[in-house]
Amino acid sequence: MFETDLCPNARDHSAPTPPQDVLEAENVSLRLLLAQAEINAQELLEQAGIDAKQREAADKLQKLILEELHHRIKNTLATVGAIAAQSLRNASSTEHAQQAIEGRLLALGRAHDLLLQAQWSSAELGKVIRGATEAFDNRDAPKFSIDGPDIRMNSGAVIAIAMTLNELCTNTTKFGALSVPAGHVDIAWTLQDAGQRLHLTWSEHGGPPVQPPSRRSFGTRLIETLGRQLKGEVALNYPTDGFSYVIDVPLESLTLQPAA
Repeated sequence: MFETDLCPNARDHSAPTPPQDVLEAENVSLRLLLAQAEINAQELLEQAGIDAKQREAADKLQKLILEELHHRIKNTLATVGAIAAQSLRNASSTEHAQQAIEGRLLALGRAHDLLLQAQWSSAELGKVIRGATEAFDNRDAPKFSIDGPDIRMNSGAVIAIAMTLNELCTNTTKFGALSVPAGHVDIAWTLQDAGQRLHLTWSEHGGPPVQPPSRRSFGTRLIETLGRQLKGEVALNYPTDGFSYVIDVPLESLTLQPAA
């Protein structure tokens, strides 16, 4: 068995007592060690406090990012659902529905690409228009004339304008000016009312004779709805020599960031 020293009466008191000066020196050394330990402990606590604040800030930022991502995903899914439902409802065939859905989702994707480049905050109107029309243009013989001042738009306006232009491009390619080799489209915008309103016009030229539609398609309703989302006034005109689309909106609807 191992011997233990649990009983104080069993201790050996025969060892000599250290001199007083040795004890005092040890006490001084012990006090110095404790003082240094207190300093080190304080530094560690301060460092831990900084780390804790940084972790708290990082956690808050991560939570904010996740909430924003969740919000945007819900909005995107709602948009995709509406596109799919309305495209299927108004399609004359499965193939037509597939083409309509694919085209609109591609337009939505291009708009998101522009927003991603701008960190989902804003994008310039001219860049949005060029991005939306690029897939329908011809580099060797350009079909679009695009002109207007620089305007920085918020994310909601970017989506609305990009989706509208996709509908207009799809329609003109199938039935309008761009359905024939000689056709072209003018897109121009100006600031009116002392810079308080945006006036944008899409004008088709050189296409086949225009006939007003016999019914309001999903594309037409979508264009009008997107205009109302921007608090704007939309006009679709069908003169024989070329279709035109006009939107007049308050500039603040395009530029102000929505409240969180």
